[in-house]
Amino acid sequence: MLLEWPIGSATVQLGISADEPVRVIGVDPPDADFGADRPAATPLVELGLDAEGRTGSSPNGQHRLYSASARLRYVTRQETTEPTGRVLRIVQRDPVTGVEVTSRLEHRDGATAVRAETLVENRGTAPVTLRYVSSLNLTGFTGEPIAADTERLVLSWARNGWATEFRWQHHTLEQAGIADPSPLGGARHDSSRAHVGVASFGSWSTGNFLAVGAVTDQRTGRCWTWQIEHNGAWQWQAFDVTSSLTLALSGPTSAEHSWSLRLGPGERFSSVPATLAVSPGGLEGALAEMTRHRRLTRRPNRDNRECPVIFNDYMNCLMGDPTTEKLRPLVRAAAEAGCEYFVIDCGWYAGNAGWWDTVGDWEPAATRFPRGLGEVTDAIKAAGMTPGLWLEPEVVGVRSAVAARFPSEAYFCRDGRPIIENGRYQLDFTHPEATRHLDETVDRLIGQLGIGYLKLDYNINIGHGTDTGGRSPGAGLLDHNRAYSRWLDALFARHPGLVVENCSSGGMRADHAQLSRLSVQSTSDQVDPVLYAAIAASAASAVTPEQAAVWAYPQPHWSDDLNDLTLVNALLGRVHLSGRVDQLNPSARRRVAGAVGVYKRIRRRIPHATATWPLGLPGWYDAWIAAGLADTEGVLLQLWRRGGEAQLDIPIRALTGRAAAVAVLFPSGSPAEARWDPRPGVLSTHLPGVPSACLLEIRPELP
Repeated sequence: MLLEWPIGSATVQLGISADEPVRVIGVDPPDADFGADRPAATPLVELGLDAEGRTGSSPNGQHRLYSASARLRYVTRQETTEPTGRVLRIVQRDPVTGVEVTSRLEHRDGATAVRAETLVENRGTAPVTLRYVSSLNLTGFTGEPIAADTERLVLSWARNGWATEFRWQHHTLEQAGIADPSPLGGARHDSSRAHVGVASFGSWSTGNFLAVGAVTDQRTGRCWTWQIEHNGAWQWQAFDVTSSLTLALSGPTSAEHSWSLRLGPGERFSSVPATLAVSPGGLEGALAEMTRHRRLTRRPNRDNRECPVIFNDYMNCLMGDPTTEKLRPLVRAAAEAGCEYFVIDCGWYAGNAGWWDTVGDWEPAATRFPRGLGEVTDAIKAAGMTPGLWLEPEVVGVRSAVAARFPSEAYFCRDGRPIIENGRYQLDFTHPEATRHLDETVDRLIGQLGIGYLKLDYNINIGHGTDTGGRSPGAGLLDHNRAYSRWLDALFARHPGLVVENCSSGGMRADHAQLSRLSVQSTSDQVDPVLYAAIAASAASAVTPEQAAVWAYPQPHWSDDLNDLTLVNALLGRVHLSGRVDQLNPSARRRVAGAVGVYKRIRRRIPHATATWPLGLPGWYDAWIAAGLADTEGVLLQLWRRGGEAQLDIPIRALTGRAAAVAVLFPSGSPAEARWDPRPGVLSTHLPGVPSACLLEIRPELP
């Protein structure tokens, strides 16, 4: 039986029969033409149990052919309409162990996307040990063997690193490591046994890769993009099965993350969620659908609707050395520039320079604020801004005054001893003493100082996890990740108007588990504005624009072009103003205020627009970069020249054939030139300076 379940303009196609597991045939637009031969299907769920092996010859590290998966048989299905959207549940059962598996698929109107997770329940009489549970499997990208057109499918993923975030890479299947071993027209091999695997490591969910990826059909333009919605360990694999591409997405695994879970009779486990978005409009179209999904599944909050301007005293400014005397002129300058939040970053709790391993009590340092930190927060409020503070809630320094307050089991442990990572302990949020301490801390700071913004940072990677209570390290990390999310939910229940920024050495935890809760995402710790341009341009591929905080840090010794460039970086996301704005000359201060003024005029459009990359997602060293936001009013376009010739033609396909007016919104009086030719849909641009940047508006004329 073929079950077709619509998800917007696409359809989830499942094969159900009595003598095999439920299988995924594909997730395709309704006009997809696969010809007479359907692609090979893949099991809806892959389930690895106990010490069982596989049903086929060695899959060489592939997460497929598990014995328990092969035994699953269809039991029932249920379709419901719930407050979150339409839900399809498919129930399967393993007759040998009694394990029951429920696949939950969810679709919300407004995006062509499906969110999937797997619930495993032990309905047998003996314990079982879980070692792998897939969240989402997928195949059916084309109806022909991989070898029929070796460059038809492109596999994309994004590298991530400290100060080098959001770097997308695109590979043919062979370049990625996947080759079809079967001769065309001949007998098909089951698989080459090779795979490409992308995984997180430890507690930085995006410390090496973003939890996103995509497959694009170069012939038709169809694109499937996915994200794994977890703030800890995850992985996805791509491999060939009977000459077709197959994907497997999951949370932590035994092989990659030292994860296993003993499930007693009656006990349950839920996989981490994963979402798939589909579009006929290539990677850009699929990412637009994913942006819509992110907005639909995010905690509603005023901050993401209004996009207030934030000043933070850290980057290329005080760099963790705040005092009353240093902050006062910055408060005045930030207010004059039009900022609405003023955030005091790290160092406010430290009485000396060697504070890294003493953090944890989160009390203002009297040496920095002799008359109390309240003197500064009162000045911020008097200047018409909301005060904010930096906090690193999950760590306690080994020399902290509160380190001995916690029992050892409140920390991440191995073999009964707390793990020390770079002079710090990691709190385990499953322990009540950890959350009690942080609840008291946050409530005190809000109550005493009127804090309305918290920047929550996390600057260590604790590794695979904690084995306290006999858990596998990976299970301990997963428990903590989920407990941390519950702590955030409880925080907003107590303080619903609080704005919370997600930071982890910049973008090392830029995942949707965090971003579905928190208002703002730090995109980077990059100190060079020219390098930052590539990060700012790509951020909307993983973060909704209204959540993507980009540093703009003008300096008194920089040229006007460079100061304008750092301001342009932030104008289509969330402005994170910093730098020595207090030391700028009057002309430079007017330029900063002008940039903020432009942002305030256009920010109403940001929460509804989707990203466009007319030159493609940028490479780290690209000479020219173009990134914009498209909506019903036209296109707002950031343009950077970091090298190359001064002239460049940029295709704007969405406006091809339409007359349009082009204006340079920032900087005022810019020598940048831009001319629109509607017939080919090309914007001819000229930027004389290197490096330089501008913000353009392309507004189509009414018919």
